[in-house]
Amino acid sequence: MISWGIIGCGNVTEVKSGPAFSKVRNSRLAAVMRRDAALAEDYARRHNVPKFYTDAGKLIADPAINAIYIATPPSSHAIYAIEALKAGKPVYIEKPMALNYAECTEINKASEIAGIPVFVAYYRRALPGFVKVRDMIISGIVGRPLHVKIELFKPPSEDEINGNLSWRVDPSVSGGGHFFDLASHQLDYLDFLFGPVRHIRAFAINQAKLYKAEDLVSATFLFDNGIAGTGTWCFSAPPSSARDIIEITGDRGSIRFSCFSFDPIVVENNDGRTEYINEKPEHVQYYLIEQVVKALTENGTAVSTGITAARTSRVMDEMVREYYEK
Repeated sequence: MISWGIIGCGNVTEVKSGPAFSKVRNSRLAAVMRRDAALAEDYARRHNVPKFYTDAGKLIADPAINAIYIATPPSSHAIYAIEALKAGKPVYIEKPMALNYAECTEINKASEIAGIPVFVAYYRRALPGFVKVRDMIISGIVGRPLHVKIELFKPPSEDEINGNLSWRVDPSVSGGGHFFDLASHQLDYLDFLFGPVRHIRAFAINQAKLYKAEDLVSATFLFDNGIAGTGTWCFSAPPSSARDIIEITGDRGSIRFSCFSFDPIVVENNDGRTEYINEKPEHVQYYLIEQVVKALTENGTAVSTGITAARTSRVMDEMVREYYEK
């Protein structure tokens, strides 16, 4: 039985992940930690969790806890992950894996030394609709993949317009802006489909001047297997221009789908146009957590590890590098 302790029981853990730890076989959520005792106790009560802590070190040291889920902002991921690994406990880390690629490398080094695995919450690698897309590509439904295009345009929030900024646009806490929070899912999924990105040309700028982080990133990139990619991420677009598109073009057709809105998957090829449901489970991390638990208890395999997730951080770092070197 894997008895999980959560460090940082904020919004992401309420539905997306937290309840899944007790719904997966051979797994239970045994303790949570939040610095605010009242909030930690409230979470534990609402989710039927037996213990709560206000000190992460005490949760990690609890002998009843044998795996740690780190759901704090990225600036503390490496600190808690390395502490847990040194305590002999595997970790499941929210994405992005850490503040930057260098910290990812430190986590993976600690994992190697301890002989303890690291997993990262890039759960689209395990979601049924996204697995279906991968299976369709492998089956050759659109022929040989040639190009992938990402477009993510979102308007700024009212809080951002009014100067009430969240940690997600504070590079010292998140690693960058919304690009790090959202594009990480897309780029990691492309790594799942096509393997590592090797060549990158990109620029990042701040157009709306609402915060210090980049709000637009434009990139071209090339995978090891010769598949080319382009991506544009804009977080200061008008609502009328909002879009969430990933389109894979092959030499016999294309697959088009969304990353965040779970719109139908659209395939167009010589057979015509076909739509497939992109299922959104109640707890979107369930399938990946199930894989992680099987990896820890049944010698199974999980598709998102510290090694794969570090590659995504390396790509993001390179795409915004010049912006932060100014």
